[in-house]
Amino acid sequence: MKEIIKLGVILLIITSVAGLILGFTNDLTQGIIQERALAETREALIALLPEAEDFAIIDDEEMLSRRNILEVYEGISNGEVIGYTVQVNPQGYDGRIKMLVGISGEGRITGVKVGEHTETPGVGSKIADASFTNQFLDKSTEAEFIPTKGGETDDQYIEAISGATVSSEAAVEGVNSARSLFEEVLKNR
Repeated sequence: MKEIIKLGVILLIITSVAGLILGFTNDLTQGIIQERALAETREALIALLPEAEDFAIIDDEEMLSRRNILEVYEGISNGEVIGYTVQVNPQGYDGRIKMLVGISGEGRITGVKVGEHTETPGVGSKIADASFTNQFLDKSTEAEFIPTKGGETDDQYIEAISGATVSSEAAVEGVNSARSLFEEVLKNR
């Protein structure tokens, strides 16, 4: 019985020390991790709106309560808003897909960047490839985008990835969420 108590106390001490070390390490690295995440976000924002000199996050509950909208940034150049970058998270085949959608002040898609996702490697993950995301480039935000498998060529049609229909539809839904936010709210700010 004494031996069991002794082993229990030793185990308690070891786990307590390990927990303290892990907690200290987490506190120590948390700031660095957040700085790197902000730097990565800033790089993505610059890639989507390269003309912008600075970005300001829009903290508007009405916008953030809309479907799939996570964050909205204003791209600013010479003190004027030149466009917006909207972070969206549509539901994909195997979870949420984080995406950034750049929109110029004139209502043109300046780029789409797919971030974190859990789509099927080699199939659904192709939504992050330039061959898919570049289909949105320089298209107007006036009309809703429609995923297609039939090869339609009008501007609103986006060719779905073969074998990844759900992932393709989710990506198009994400861009449409950003598009409708721009058309209904941001355009008239």
